[in-house]
Amino acid sequence: MAEHERGPGAGRESSTEHVRVAVVGSGFGGLGAAVRLRREGITDFVVLERADSVGGTWRDNSYPGCACDVPSHLYSFSFAPNPDWPRTFSGQRHIRAYLEHVADVFRLRPHIRFDSEVKLMTWDAERLCWDIETASGRLSADVVVSAAGPLSDPKVPEIPGLDSFPGKVFHSARWDHDYDLRGKRVAMVGTGASAIQIVPEIQPEVGRLTLFQRTPPWVMPRVDRPISGAERWLHRQLPFTAKARRGLLWGIRELQVQAFTKHPQELGLVEKLARRNMARAVKDPALRAKLTPDYRIGCKRILLSNTYYPALTRPNVDVVASGLARVEGSTVVAADGTRAEVDAIVFGTGFHVTDMPIAERVVGADGHTLAEAWKDGMEALRGASAAGFPNWMTIIGPNTGLGNSSMILMIESQLNYMADYLRQLDELGGRAALDARPGAVAGWNRRVQERMERTVWSTGGCTSWYLDASGRNTTVWPGTTAEFRSATRRVNLAEYEVLRAPAAAPRTTTETTKVEAGA
Repeated sequence: MAEHERGPGAGRESSTEHVRVAVVGSGFGGLGAAVRLRREGITDFVVLERADSVGGTWRDNSYPGCACDVPSHLYSFSFAPNPDWPRTFSGQRHIRAYLEHVADVFRLRPHIRFDSEVKLMTWDAERLCWDIETASGRLSADVVVSAAGPLSDPKVPEIPGLDSFPGKVFHSARWDHDYDLRGKRVAMVGTGASAIQIVPEIQPEVGRLTLFQRTPPWVMPRVDRPISGAERWLHRQLPFTAKARRGLLWGIRELQVQAFTKHPQELGLVEKLARRNMARAVKDPALRAKLTPDYRIGCKRILLSNTYYPALTRPNVDVVASGLARVEGSTVVAADGTRAEVDAIVFGTGFHVTDMPIAERVVGADGHTLAEAWKDGMEALRGASAAGFPNWMTIIGPNTGLGNSSMILMIESQLNYMADYLRQLDELGGRAALDARPGAVAGWNRRVQERMERTVWSTGGCTSWYLDASGRNTTVWPGTTAEFRSATRRVNLAEYEVLRAPAAAPRTTTETTKVEAGA
C-alpha cells in the first residue's frame, strides 16, 4: 500500500506515531484541509484539536448575539453547500452545527484528536519530518498544516489594577454563561465586531452599561431576514439555485474590492449612508459626535447592525469616548478621567492576530521559532510557506484576510495550494521536503506591500488590528479572491528549495542533501 494511503497511526517508529500530515485546528481551515486530504486520497493524517469539539472560533465565541457578518450561502464550503440556512446572516449556533455536520458527512472524526493542544513542533533536519508534542502525547509528521487561525487566542490589554478587581472579568471569546448579568453594572471594553453584537443583547437586562470606546466604528444596516421555507425547498430540490445565489453574493463583493484597494475615495458614498444610518437612530448631537469616526470608512472593518445605535441611546447606557486606563478596586477609570463603579468587566478587545501564539511553538530548520522569524512582521510565500520552515504550511496565513468578503473563499484557495504541494512531494519521490526560498518569500511580500500602499487600510487614517506593531498591514489581501485563487492554484517549485535524503536511508539518517529545484 502506498504511503499516502495508510491510515492514522501507520508507520510507527519505535513508540512514536508517524503520519504523513498533521493538521492543527478543527475550525473551517482545519476541517477544510481534512476534507481535501481525503479527496486527494490521503488518509494518513490527524487533526490536532486543543478543545473537546470541532468549530474553532465558532465554538469558542458563544457570547450573546454572536453571528456572522457574511451572508450564510457565501460563508460555507463550496463542496458542502447547506440549503437549510435559517437566516441570510447566520448565528453562531447554526454555523457551529454546520461544522459538526461537515465533520460527520465527510467522516473526519476518526482523524480528529481532541484535547490535543500542540505544545511544540520542531523540524528534524536529519529525518525530514516534524516532531510534535501535544497535550495528549507525541507524534511526528512529514507535513504540518497549521489551521490554528488568527482569531483563536483572545487579547486582553494590560490594565493597571485589573488583577485586584473584585468583580467578574472575562473576554467575549470566553463568555461566562454561568455569570448572571441581570441588574449588574457592566463595563464593556471595545467597540469591534463582537461588542456591537453583545451590547444590544445585554443592554435590556443589565442595571447599567458603560461602554469604553477608544475608536468608534462605522456601522451599516444589517440586511438580515429569515430564509423562507420555499427558498430552502428550492435550494434542496434544485441545487443550482443555491449555487447561483452564492455566485451572485460573491460577484457583488468582487466588484466592491477596487474601492477598498485602488480607489478609496469611492467609499465616500458609503460613508454618507453610514452617517444617515447613525442619524436615524441617534438624535442626541453630543452622542452622535462621540460615535462619528474621523477616518475613511473601510479603514477598519465595516460593521453591520440594526440594534447597536438604538441600544446606545437607552437611559442605562453610558458611552465613554476613551479607552479603559486603569482599575481602582471596583472603579474603572478611562483615559479621559471618567469613572464608573462596576460589577463586571467584559473585554471585546480582539485577538492575537499579528502575533499568533502558535508561532512561538514552531521551531524551524535553524533552531529559531516562527515568532522569532516574524519578529519584524509576518510574511509567507502566497500566504502559506515561511522560509526556514520546510513542509510547514499555514491556512489563513499572512495577508490572506479580507475586508469585505468570505474567508471561506480564501481558505479553499489555500487548500488548492496545499493539495498541489503534496502532489509535488509525491512527484519528487523518495524522502523530500520543500523549503520556501527567502528571496521568493521576500519578493511575494514586497509585491503585496506595494499593492497595500494605495488601499483604504493604509490611506484611511486609522489604526486597526490589521496592522502589526510597526504599522505594516500583514493581515489583509490587497486584491480580489479570484486573484488569490489564481496565485495559489499551483506550487511553483522554483520558489522552493528541495531538501532530499538518500532514498535508501532510514528515517534516522544523519545525511541530508539540498537539491536545486528542477535538478
